[in-house]
Formats: sequence, structure tokens, C-alpha cells
Amino acid sequence: MKFAVQLFTAVLLAFSSHAMAEKVAVLGVEEALLNSNAAKSFREELKKEFADDEKQLVALEKQARELREKLQKNAGLASEDDIKQMRMQFQKAFTEYQRRGQELQQKRGEREQAFIAEMRPRLDKAIRELIEGEQFDVVISKQATVFSANRVDLTPRVIELLNK
Repeated sequence: MKFAVQLFTAVLLAFSSHAMAEKVAVLGVEEALLNSNAAKSFREELKKEFADDEKQLVALEKQARELREKLQKNAGLASEDDIKQMRMQFQKAFTEYQRRGQELQQKRGEREQAFIAEMRPRLDKAIRELIEGEQFDVVISKQATVFSANRVDLTPRVIELLNK
């Protein structure tokens, strides 16, 4: 019964707000930002910037994997001291791999946050320009909708404005 009341209330609110709002649209803000030309250029720049770090990380991963395989292969054949030495080498390589991976992830995250902070004023301006220019009453997050017709989706138009 409680669910039925909540459902009825939600439907009533949806219809009453729709009756008051004549121009409704949806917008995928993150989608608009990520599909802009600036974001595509940024991704390419980031790829080039971290290419050497990625190669070093792959090499460290390969080294750790090889040391682990060597340890597993020689586990029954090598002396206790040799096994201990191989474990230490593996642990050192694996720890370095993890440290560098986390460091790279952190650097990427910082660069991405800086890009978003740099783009945010342009994104806000494009959205505001579109909403005010066409006098929308309500703009709903695209992620919060179950369905929306393409004609009410402002995302492609925001992308166009960002690309100008």
C-alpha cells in the first residue's frame, strides 16, 4: 500500500510539473564534455604525455611476472636461500610496479581534474546560452531519465557550442 501511495505521488508530481513547465529538455553534461573536440585533443595529449611512463610500467609488470614464474618453476628445485632471494626480488619488482602504477594513475587524475576545471566555465556558458536563448523551463539530467526523445536532448547542441 505504501508503495502504491508513493507511486501515485510520483506520477502526480510528474504530471503537475509537466503542466507548469512548457519547455522541458534533458542534458548529459558529462557526455557533452567528453565528446567535445577539446576532450578528444586532451586525450591524445595525455596519451603522448604518459607514453613513456606506460612503457616503463609494462616493463615492470613483465619483470614481476617473469620473476614470479621463475619462483614457481624453481620452488622445489632451488635451495631455501635461493627461494628466499627470488621471493625478495619478486616482491621488490611487484612493489615498484604497484607504486609506479598508482603514481601514474594519480598524475592522470590530476591532469583530468585540471582539464575539467579549465573547461567548466566554457561548458557552463554554453549550457546557459542554450537554456536562456530557447527559454527552457526545466532541464533534467540525462542520467536521471528512463527515456527521452532525441528532440528534447540538448547534449549534441551543447557539444556544438563547445566545439565553436
